[in-house]
Amino acid sequence: MSEAVKPVEELSVEEQKKLLEKFDTESRFRHFNIPWMVRLVTFFAVGLALFHLYTSFAGPLVTLKHRALHTGVILVLVFLLYPSRKKAPQNRASVIDFMLAVLALSTIAYIFIDYMGIVNRMGLPSTTDIVFSLLMVILVLEGGRRVVGMGLTILSSLFLLYAYFGPYLPRIIAHRGYSIEDIATYMYTTTEGIFGTAIGVSATFIFLFVLFGSFLNRTGLGQLFNDSALAISGHTAGGPAKVAVLSSGFLGSINGSAIANVVTTGSFTIPLMKRTGYSKDFSGAVEAAASVGGQILPPVMGATAFIMAETLGMPYKDIAIAAILPGILYYMGVITVVHLRAKKRGLKGLSRKELPNILDVLKERGHLLIPLVVLIYMLFGGFTPIYAAAWAIISTVVVAMLRKKTRLNLKGIIQALEDGTRSAVGVAMACAMVGIIVGVASLTGFGLKMTTAILVLGQDTLILTLFFTMIASIILGMGLPSIPTYIITSSMAAPALVQFGIEPFVSHMFVFYFGILANLTPPVALAAFAGAGISGGNPNRTGFISLKLAAAGVLVPYIFVYSPELLMQNASAGEIIWIATTAAIGVIALGSGLEGYLFTDMAWPIRIISMASAITLVIPGTITDAIGIGLLSVVLIIQFLAKKRNKNSYEHEKIVNG
Repeated sequence: MSEAVKPVEELSVEEQKKLLEKFDTESRFRHFNIPWMVRLVTFFAVGLALFHLYTSFAGPLVTLKHRALHTGVILVLVFLLYPSRKKAPQNRASVIDFMLAVLALSTIAYIFIDYMGIVNRMGLPSTTDIVFSLLMVILVLEGGRRVVGMGLTILSSLFLLYAYFGPYLPRIIAHRGYSIEDIATYMYTTTEGIFGTAIGVSATFIFLFVLFGSFLNRTGLGQLFNDSALAISGHTAGGPAKVAVLSSGFLGSINGSAIANVVTTGSFTIPLMKRTGYSKDFSGAVEAAASVGGQILPPVMGATAFIMAETLGMPYKDIAIAAILPGILYYMGVITVVHLRAKKRGLKGLSRKELPNILDVLKERGHLLIPLVVLIYMLFGGFTPIYAAAWAIISTVVVAMLRKKTRLNLKGIIQALEDGTRSAVGVAMACAMVGIIVGVASLTGFGLKMTTAILVLGQDTLILTLFFTMIASIILGMGLPSIPTYIITSSMAAPALVQFGIEPFVSHMFVFYFGILANLTPPVALAAFAGAGISGGNPNRTGFISLKLAAAGVLVPYIFVYSPELLMQNASAGEIIWIATTAAIGVIALGSGLEGYLFTDMAWPIRIISMASAITLVIPGTITDAIGIGLLSVVLIIQFLAKKRNKNSYEHEKIVNG
């Protein structure tokens, strides 16, 4: 943070920690006061980080072994770090916790010791296979309950019950049913359940990119983003809100957790926004909307871009390029509402004397951008994401040595390795439980049943099918990090759009957008609730305001379904420029209609016309574009005349009053 700007209300580190623990269950870990327990956690955490760095160069182990080792060590850390209940000791692990950690290690050992036997017995499990399978399912559910919370744990348990009680369910979702032994061994001895795609990406892409983020945080990249955003936009109308949007967007693309981003960046930006004159609810909502948007912004997209590339068999660079325009439109929508709110309320920016100089900021910490350049260069150069992430981590350590303030000593490197592993624990456990859900869906054909239900509700109409897919994606994404959200929505909801004839990539982007927006939609708007926790605002009101700020995120997916040119898919430069221009105009029209202001205050009829112009600009075609531009022209003329009338009235009153 710049020394020039220190809001008096800024949260202390301890307050940030308490707030993060309140809304993010992954942050509720123990703080040991027993030295050997501290060293034990460090041993497993650093060991797992070094293992993943080594395999990024040497190549992973056999798939089942690699994923089992990753999951097993993560479980060990879960049982050591996370108490089983609120009243359990917070400074030491209990005997039961150690027993569960040992059992977790035994599940790894069994796969390594009898790997060939497990493979050869596939479909005909031994009694020992069944015992270890049941043990692993129980450990994953308990570990997930401690870290991720009850929501995903209950959902995973319901899917397991669904697999067993299939014959007794209503016909529309019924199936032949499976025995407990069949369900458990499918989850443990195959790469379709717990050790499926979800934990696979956790054990490769996710872990290394979380580790990369940990090293960047240690060197002070977050401060660089904050100070750069302050220098660029802090002096403009409503400047602190724009600072929040820019800094949270930059950091959110790398950080896979919207909630953590809200707390770390918001502890600085939200007090600044309140000081400028924004309300508590609006301040928290700006930070929430900006932090969530980082998950859809290239180059990293919270690591989801790499999973999407793996799932669809597409080159990463194609996905990153395709996501650029939608990501820009999302942030254009947030900035539009923020700017118009500042103009409407007469909110000023910060004094330039309070703000850092951009050249000084870059001189002090600008070298920290080099690892990001290395990462992007390697990703677009055709290197695998795993290899690129590993070199990006190494380059971070080397580049940090250029300045004393950013330099990492051996202790700092070890701490970054441990922090990275700790940060990856929550996502890994969510992925393990998602593996249960996806595994049951694959075993029972539930995904196909959900696709059929969406298509039936859609009644062969594209707009209705999109609407019900949107609702399904928001529900499936409630309370989940971005990566498990994508895996679930792409498995459950996207196939309905593919069946309708929409391109797989477009379908996956559509459901991912709405799964991410679940962090802003009450009643489970965790990012918005975290923002309200910092601002002191009303959580639900903050959630609804953040959804208004993110309205472009609701509009943009419909745009690229109807006009795939927005994703730069099989389109000429002229087509891309035209659709991007009309979409940008539509986003501004939507923001002005929602805020009720453009040049001056809008009456409700004018607001409706403005929003109608936004919707017609979304629908492709010369006629609809002409209608949209025509409607917006009416709004512009009325607003211009109203502003001129208000100005004349003000000047007349000034003359009369002397």
